[in-house]
Amino acid sequence: MTNSRPFFARPLVWIIAIAAVLATVAAIVATRMYVSSQNAAAPEEFLSEDVAEATTPGQSSGSADAIAGQWSISEGSEAGYRVDEVLNGEDVTVVGRTDDVTGEVTIDGSELTAGTVIVDLRTVTTDSSRRDGYFTSRAIDTSANPEATFTVAEAVDLTALADSGTAEIEIPGTLDINGQSRETTAQGTVTRTVAGLRVVGAIDVTWQDHGVTAPDLGFVSVEDAGVVEFALDLTRA
Repeated sequence: MTNSRPFFARPLVWIIAIAAVLATVAAIVATRMYVSSQNAAAPEEFLSEDVAEATTPGQSSGSADAIAGQWSISEGSEAGYRVDEVLNGEDVTVVGRTDDVTGEVTIDGSELTAGTVIVDLRTVTTDSSRRDGYFTSRAIDTSANPEATFTVAEAVDLTALADSGTAEIEIPGTLDINGQSRETTAQGTVTRTVAGLRVVGAIDVTWQDHGVTAPDLGFVSVEDAGVVEFALDLTRA
């Protein structure tokens, strides 16, 4: 039985097959290069930043009066989220941030007794406008719930801050995202600076707890848990 396929068609089949293989390899290489560049460009966690201890001139350590009073979140503060995506089987770290952060903190003696942090979610941005559009319109309905809020629920001992100028802290509170509140704990470091106080920290978050549905588009999916990060500069109100 003779092969009815024209002779000239055989090389064409091989060319198509080779092209398909090369395209697949190129896609894999491109994905890995993209992932590598994205992970390298992702901002470091606020917790990893070196915050130098600096006592306010004229105020010695060991005095609760040095930290007591009303404090306002000032310019230079930031907040946002950190989450892992899986792009064609490769892990990508995504970081979104905004400097639209406001709020107040009350320190009575050497205890943090009250505090509220408000973040404008409409201005949180990453390296992708498409991702940001999904975040503000579908993942979270920012037209109805434009802000995320963390409210201190219990007093926190800041004796170490008064004594040495820095303290590792855990702050029990309520986190409200997308109109849904959950009890949680913020972990971080508070440090006395020349300008006032600086608080850096993070809160572990499961997105579904706040009605946030992470996208799954087949070639890219988002982990159902992430971290809310913050770096707050506080000045006296």
